[in-house]
Amino acid sequence: MSLRNQFLQHIAQTSNAPIGLEMVKAEGIYIHDADGKAYLDMISGFSVANIGHSHPKVVVAVQQQAAQYMHLIVYGEYIQQPQVAYAKMLTELLPASLNCVYFTNSGAEATEGAMKLAKRVTNRTKMIGFNKAYHGSTQGALSMIGDEYFRNAYRPLLPGITHVDYNSQAAINAIDSTTACVIMETVQAESGIVQPDPNWIKAIRQQCDKHCVLLILDEIQAGFGRTGSLWAFEQYGIVPDILLLGKALGGGMPLGAFIADRKLMATLTENPVLGHITTFGGHPVSCAAGKAGLEVLLEDNYIAEVAAKEQILLQYIQHPAIVARRASGLWMAVEFDSFATNHAIIKKCIAKGLITDWFLFNDRSMRIAPPLIITETELTNMCKLIVQAIEEVANA
Repeated sequence: MSLRNQFLQHIAQTSNAPIGLEMVKAEGIYIHDADGKAYLDMISGFSVANIGHSHPKVVVAVQQQAAQYMHLIVYGEYIQQPQVAYAKMLTELLPASLNCVYFTNSGAEATEGAMKLAKRVTNRTKMIGFNKAYHGSTQGALSMIGDEYFRNAYRPLLPGITHVDYNSQAAINAIDSTTACVIMETVQAESGIVQPDPNWIKAIRQQCDKHCVLLILDEIQAGFGRTGSLWAFEQYGIVPDILLLGKALGGGMPLGAFIADRKLMATLTENPVLGHITTFGGHPVSCAAGKAGLEVLLEDNYIAEVAAKEQILLQYIQHPAIVARRASGLWMAVEFDSFATNHAIIKKCIAKGLITDWFLFNDRSMRIAPPLIITETELTNMCKLIVQAIEEVANA
């Protein structure tokens, strides 16, 4: 039986049409299939590989930590240097109120932990989320995501959750003294790269302050330089009460985190004790990899290059078939008239050696989010291939 057939038989399938390429190697901005073909990873493994795949410094960090120790005990009992060192580094790069890190296995679990923390701190249960937002597929995170198509099959979900439109006055009005938290993406990802109006997001922060409501910002995709600053919220002059991280956080290894002030986080330690626990969260190998990855990102100054690379996207990705373009740093949604058109262009891109996809809540838009390490020449060539694919579909 071929490996493909074994994949279809033994690996739980998430759709009836997986990309289905058999990959054997990933390095830098490229992934390689079993036939030896190289593909430029235009989505960075969904924003995981911000410094590319298998960076040598990350590989060394993984090897060294694996040789020293891997899993030892449930999270939070032993003092483990990789966890402490990475948490210290992260908090030194964040505002003073974000000084305490709870590491999880994934972004979805970070969402779950933050929801529990908000309930515990405020003693309230009402939560506000946003339409076309994605925070994960676990039960609590699923309750928060903003699309009924994905929620409906799994009801009943958590009660007390209100969904409002991003950038709307209704979102501000919904925040009151019965609200525990507002959970929002600093830049909406799966709706197709939608940025907040600067005055609107400041008004959200002010309304939360007025009613003692926790503001939880999800930067699971937007963080680690993707938008042109280390943290996207830096561009809007606000600070969240809780920050959600994942994806690029682990440098290619599984890792998530929710970060808050230690006074808030301390509420999880009593009444009940062990208010939030995880076995593998903050795995030492993942923490070592993540710290090495962040060091590479900062030392090689890739974030400073993002603005110029965004301009390359805007300069070269132009075609009459494009309905709209939305960019936030090295992160773009290219919208077409229909899913059929978008899907055909994506297939052409893959044939040309470019891996891309559409957005969960906007299937008319193609996702562009290459590793931040991509050179301007590589990026320009990528853009030209995308336009070729668009042209071929338009003229078919």
